[in-house]
Amino acid sequence: MTTDSRTTSTPAKDLTDESTTADPTGPIPVLPGGAPRLDVAQVSEALLGRWAEARLAARERAARPELHRPMDASVAEHRERVFQQLQILVDDDVSHPMLPEHLGGPNDNGANVAGFEELVVADPSLQIKAGVQWGLYTSAIIQLGSEEQQQAWVPPAMSLQTPGAFAMTEIGHGSDVQSLATTATFDPAGGDDGEWVIHTPFRAAWKDYLGNAAIHAKAATLFARLITGGVDHGVHCFYVPVRDAEGELLPGVSSEDDGEKGGLNGIDNGRLAFDQVRIPRTNLLNRYGDVAPDGTYTSPIESPGRRFFTMLGTLVQGRVSLDGSAIRASELALHIAITYATQRRQFSAADPTQETVLMDYQAHLHRLLPKLAATYAGAFAHEQLLQAFDDVFSGRAEDPESREDLETLAATLKPTSTRLALDTIQECREACGGAGFMAENQLVGLHQDLDVYATFEGDNTVLLQLVAKRLLSDYTDELRTVDRAGIGRFIAQRAEVLAKRHTPWARLGQSVSDRGNPRRAFDSMRQTEFQEELLADRARVKVEEVALALRGAARMSPADAAAEVNKHQVEMLDAARAHADLVHWRAFTRGIEALPDEGSRTVLTDVRDLFGLTAINDDLAWFLLSGMISTQRGRQIESDLRRLLWRLRPHVLDLVAAFDVRPGHVRAPIALGGEQERQDEAAAYFRAQRASTDAPVSEKTLRDREKRARRAAQKRDGKR
Repeated sequence: MTTDSRTTSTPAKDLTDESTTADPTGPIPVLPGGAPRLDVAQVSEALLGRWAEARLAARERAARPELHRPMDASVAEHRERVFQQLQILVDDDVSHPMLPEHLGGPNDNGANVAGFEELVVADPSLQIKAGVQWGLYTSAIIQLGSEEQQQAWVPPAMSLQTPGAFAMTEIGHGSDVQSLATTATFDPAGGDDGEWVIHTPFRAAWKDYLGNAAIHAKAATLFARLITGGVDHGVHCFYVPVRDAEGELLPGVSSEDDGEKGGLNGIDNGRLAFDQVRIPRTNLLNRYGDVAPDGTYTSPIESPGRRFFTMLGTLVQGRVSLDGSAIRASELALHIAITYATQRRQFSAADPTQETVLMDYQAHLHRLLPKLAATYAGAFAHEQLLQAFDDVFSGRAEDPESREDLETLAATLKPTSTRLALDTIQECREACGGAGFMAENQLVGLHQDLDVYATFEGDNTVLLQLVAKRLLSDYTDELRTVDRAGIGRFIAQRAEVLAKRHTPWARLGQSVSDRGNPRRAFDSMRQTEFQEELLADRARVKVEEVALALRGAARMSPADAAAEVNKHQVEMLDAARAHADLVHWRAFTRGIEALPDEGSRTVLTDVRDLFGLTAINDDLAWFLLSGMISTQRGRQIESDLRRLLWRLRPHVLDLVAAFDVRPGHVRAPIALGGEQERQDEAAAYFRAQRASTDAPVSEKTLRDREKRARRAAQKRDGKR
């Protein structure tokens, strides 16, 4: 059972056009005839993106009960259930789209990831377990191995004959992959034409947090330092068997179970260590580096640094999929919380006979709708990331610049979407009160499972540092390559920025334009060009400020330069986040422009403005101190945001309906009609009670009657 988006605490009545376009001070109960409305089907289609067919099929699959997260299973039971669920995915040939043509697949990596992301609403443990098996372990073989290696190892990986682990992370170095300590030393005298000796030299070099490692993995794609002829050629990837057909560890391989975790307990995360384990020379995944039987190393990429980052590109698929999964989880949480908030009634100040729905309270709108706006922005941005990923991994754009752009975009979006998901799920949990804390309503479990999304496939803080370094590099390259005319333009731009920061003219111009009229200020702040200029200027200036602060680091020793960079690490992260806001805002704007329906464009522009103005308001002190916003406009933003909340109130159910979250995904009684049934039952009871002649009378009513009677008596006595 659902409730209409126009349901409020007051009797429904048509509103005039003036009440929807003037500054509303409360929720708009009913949109007037002809008012802009959201075309749910059209917006939903836009959110599905290029791989709509794959997403729709995956959503049907994710609604199947046999794939759902168990509510009360032990860790061991959950792990076994998820492993059996993987076989269901094998039977459905779910990961077939990722295979290149020479392995019998369509080489459609975008479709593969799009379908994978949808599994998060079934069970995040299943999603991540599948991601380890096919998105990391198998993908490493495809992306880093030769065709001969792929033919040998990919089919058993796809069929689950060989469950695998992606053995990169070490206890001692985590995100610092370049400093991994596990070694692969070439022995030309070993085997038929040489062998690799895999060794874990100390405890901190144990591979840890590896999905499949504790129980199921029979092989691993292992990252280790390639050493041959006494030369360390840096981190490379090797195919290493770890268990036999019966599941027993092979000689020299040690494993430990990570045990119960804060979430994702359907995955058997564990540790692996290697004591002089020997593997054939040909088990080096050799697309970007190879060793001949005599120990000679060769690589098509001369630069060790570029070679390392190219091989690390296998991580990008994980980051891309986590970005989309986090957005999908946010959509699920918002669907639950907003559906509940349009049905749950609390307090009766506005109406003596009917309590107010939660969604009509400004505080409730304020806590949920900005998250809704950010989720829309994230969905449109993710589609651009997915298209870039598909171009690179499918080979259509395999040049180094395209790979670097993909890695930067993934490092920009994954931290922001995973943080948004955690914040959104928590806010939705609290917005649902005690009901949100019940496991049956999904939000608590969803938060537990997604908690680690902020950490794996690249810690969020580390990824944002990578983004900042790329932005600084691009800024430096821009200055280095400009000609005389370009230098003149740069100086002019710099002068304009300084003028904004150190003179009152920009602020004065805004004040004159607004002329003290809040409505005019509201319209000005909502102009597309104005928002983009503010967000773009902030992103550029913050990068420029860090670049200028670090301009002397190039002439320092490595240690002093590192210390200087460390002094400005917080500013670098701030610049990366400003860049992320701009990327999201622009993606949202392009998504709106592509919609043919005018009503949908109008409604989503309000949502986009809520996102943009929230981003500006969150950093308002910087905008004011930088002279980019007048004091009047800065003071106006909070009231502008409240106006947008009221304007969007009638559209909230349509906005979440466009997410296409289905009952089989929701599985939360409070969002599947249970709350509405309770409200209807209570309303019927009180209606019958009021109609009866023997209903109890409240003490307050009796006291009010007595007071009125005394006043009437006093008034009569006074007339005598």
